[in-house]
Amino acid sequence: MDPKKSPMEVEQPLLPLQQNPPGYSIGYPPPESYPSASGQPAQHYGAPAASGLYIQGPYPGQTVVTVQPPANVSFSPLTSPEPDYLCYSIFTLLCCCLPLGSAALVYSVTTRDANMFGHQPIASRNSRMARILNHVSVAIGLLLWLIFVIRIILVIIPRL
Repeated sequence: MDPKKSPMEVEQPLLPLQQNPPGYSIGYPPPESYPSASGQPAQHYGAPAASGLYIQGPYPGQTVVTVQPPANVSFSPLTSPEPDYLCYSIFTLLCCCLPLGSAALVYSVTTRDANMFGHQPIASRNSRMARILNHVSVAIGLLLWLIFVIRIILVIIPRL
């Protein structure tokens, strides 16, 4: 091969990978069978039709397990739902004490969920906890505002 000539100028046969690929047919073969490349007769795909000669069953000594369909469990809301204190929790979250207000909000939402699913003990417990956290949050918020006002009175008013 002459190094001054490009591979296209040299009249050498192309390697198999460099030849143009054969044209592809559009579509798939008929659904009955796929062609066989080995020269053997075409094989049908899928399971063979049941001939009645073979009936599948458990192996000897194998236990049979029957699976029952899942039971539909429907929840009905409580007839007398517990108060969820959701508005109170949002107020304490925004205006009083952020950490306790967010915890009270979580308990309020879980109280609402328990009321919807009919879980009376869980709703009662979460409602009580939301109320306690809201009361404590309001108390801390009022205490902080009171300290702030007293500090303003003691610091700013004597300077006037």
